[in-house]
Amino acid sequence: MYLKNLNNITEEMQLEILKREKLDYVFQSLSFISIAPVLLMEPLKNWSLSNFSFTSQFYEGKTGFIVQLLLIIVTFISYILIRKIKDNGSIKEEYQDPNKVWQMKLYNKPPIKKIVDLFIPKQKTKEYRKDIELLKDAASKQKMETLYVNRICACILTLLISLFFFGQIHRVSIDYIYTNEKADYNMLGEMSPEETQKAKQTLEKDNYFLDKYRNKKISDEALKLDIKSSVQYNDLTDQELDETTTRISRKLKVVNNEYLKWIEWLFACVFAVIGYFAPKWMLIFQKIMRKLEIENEVMQFQTIILMLMKIERVNVEMILEWLERYSNIFREQISKCVNNYEAGAWEALEVMKSEINFPQMIRIIEGLQSAVEKIPIVEAFDELDNEREYYQAKRKESNERLIKRKGMIGKLIGFTPLVGLFVGYLIIPLVFIGLSSMTSTFSTLQTLQ
Repeated sequence: MYLKNLNNITEEMQLEILKREKLDYVFQSLSFISIAPVLLMEPLKNWSLSNFSFTSQFYEGKTGFIVQLLLIIVTFISYILIRKIKDNGSIKEEYQDPNKVWQMKLYNKPPIKKIVDLFIPKQKTKEYRKDIELLKDAASKQKMETLYVNRICACILTLLISLFFFGQIHRVSIDYIYTNEKADYNMLGEMSPEETQKAKQTLEKDNYFLDKYRNKKISDEALKLDIKSSVQYNDLTDQELDETTTRISRKLKVVNNEYLKWIEWLFACVFAVIGYFAPKWMLIFQKIMRKLEIENEVMQFQTIILMLMKIERVNVEMILEWLERYSNIFREQISKCVNNYEAGAWEALEVMKSEINFPQMIRIIEGLQSAVEKIPIVEAFDELDNEREYYQAKRKESNERLIKRKGMIGKLIGFTPLVGLFVGYLIIPLVFIGLSSMTSTFSTLQTLQ
């Protein structure tokens, strides 16, 4: 029996080591690939600006800032999800008292408690039961109050951060108009020193009128008369005066239009709603990742029971203590059952069964219940010994499916930011801005002809 159990332990270790080595191999480069876009954004931007100056209106303007922000957010989310996938659903080993976390300290303040209670569904309602089941399925140690404090805080923070970034987008757009001397030039390659100096002088002249008429209404005719009588543009031909008036008027419209609009407040509210649901979505994701690992842990429990059930003087409580020692997903439920065992073995196992939704684990608990009062442990789990080879083959096949699924999900998530970088930050700007620049150039040539 000792040699047989030793062989079972060796097989378990070999299966687990093989699974972890394969997972490490699949994920060894995905973490770096997921954060690569953040590292490559600046080199791609510099290369594009050095070869195609017309792309400065994208990279140094409002649109480029928005794309950069989206890429950083997607990269951050992808990195977190990949770590959770690789780390078995990100189930933490350490224990923290759920009543001493900062969320509960915040919730215990009377004004905040009243607000949070408005969002928490009433007990015995369908929504309340769904949230409780989700917390159980995700193996989360959160309480209902903690979950809703997280959701409300995420909602408020998302709203404030969204408004801040909308303000930053407007600031970037205004700074681009005021500081970028290439804003009115569409050309391939770099500007010559003479062209750069001339563009800077023109920019300084334009900025004088931008400062003068910023946040003010002025007609193109009045602006044209002011430009004509100014010191900055006193030697312009009629055509140059028209071009200068058009250029400054266009810049004024852009600068005066850069403020928080109702549509941006609406978007901020939409993002806030997404932020409100984000903690719940993370629990759903963790539940999915947990389901990939849950079968593997139950098979480990079966191996432990198989090794213990034929040893004399082994009882149900000892089996539970061993299961607790090697559990991860079901750690909290088994620990609670062990603590309540002395008060009533059957009742403690029944409470644990009510907290678990996985059929194979429920079957083990029912076997333990049978061994408490009715039959010996060996008879309660005799099918484990009879079907040992079947369970081992099923375990290997389950590990292969687990690695394959995690690999597919990880690659899909890991390569998303990189694809977004090359498509959204390099190819699309070059194609669309290049086509618009060519159209503008051809129109100018046709006018000259």
